[in-house]
Formats: sequence, C-alpha cells, structure tokens
Amino acid sequence: MQLNQFDDQQLVVEYIKGNESAFEILLERHRDKVFNYIVYMLKDIQLSEDVFQETFFKAIYTLKSGRYNEEGKFLPWIMRIAHNLIVDQFRRIKKMPALEPRDEEHDIFSTLRILDDNVQDQLIESEIHTDLKKIINHLPEDQREVVLMRHFADMSFKEIADATNVSINTALGRMRYALLNLRKMIEKNNITLSA
Repeated sequence: MQLNQFDDQQLVVEYIKGNESAFEILLERHRDKVFNYIVYMLKDIQLSEDVFQETFFKAIYTLKSGRYNEEGKFLPWIMRIAHNLIVDQFRRIKKMPALEPRDEEHDIFSTLRILDDNVQDQLIESEIHTDLKKIINHLPEDQREVVLMRHFADMSFKEIADATNVSINTALGRMRYALLNLRKMIEKNNITLSA
C-alpha cells in the first residue's frame, strides 16, 4: 500500500519511525481545514500564517518527543492545538476578534467555489455569504466555534468535541443553540439566504 493511502494514525506511526514523507501527507491532507479555521477566527492573514506554522511545529515537536497519545484522532488533535494557539493570541492582544475581517482580500468565503459563472448568480451568492458571515459573527463564541468547525472545517461532532475538550452532547447542544440563534437573527433582520 502506498503511503498516501494510509489513514492518519498509520501516517503518524510512520512519521514517528522516521519517515518524513508521512508528515508531509498529513500536512497536505489537513492544511486547508486547519488554515481556514485559523483565518476565520483571527481575521488576519499574516497572523494566521504564523499560528498555522506554530500549530504544525507544535505537532512535530510532540510527535518527535514521543508524547503523542491521541490514537486515531489526528485532525481533532491538530485542531485543538490551533484552537489553543488562537486563544493564546486573543489573550496576548487582550481583545476579542473584530466582527468584520481586517483583510477583506482573504475572506473565508472566497475559498468557496461558485459553480455558476453567471454574473447575477455570483452577486446573489456574494450577498448571501456576506449576510451569513455577519450573522455567524454575532453568535456567542462557543456557538460560533462549533458552526465554523462543522461547516467550514467539515469536522464531525466527535472531532469537534475532542478539539474543544467538551462532550459530544455539549457540542451538539452548542450547534442546536447556534442554529436557533441564527434562525432568530435571520427572521429579525429579514435576511434571505437563497437565490
């Protein structure tokens, strides 16, 4: 079996044995999910790149030092490292993230593929993303985090629970309250999220 067909746990074992290519595959496999989550939370591309690198440096250090014990849970583990580094950043600058991105050029929604090249459809899609982004940013932090991990990092509720150190029921509850709050905000502001 080729290395890129290995699951995450097999790649971790290979990397710990000294196969550097195994970590490159792990990095490639999870780069977008981790980076998009960091960018969305920090809203600063330069800072996000630093935190992204620090996330994977910490992972490498932990793996090389033999302290990795998250058997079969590489993605939730790496997301938890990223999350903790993001929290550290907020503590360092002693403020919550702004509601509007500081760098519109690197908006998380620009990574979503617009399937139809029709200009009108693109405008409608852009308006929907703008409205959705605004209302998600108004959610309480714990609810916003679950929505981002579930819908933008494509994580399962088990992975979210592991990454945020809560039970699956707590993660599900946060998502439920997030959806209720989003529905209320959509109704209150008469936002239409479809073309």
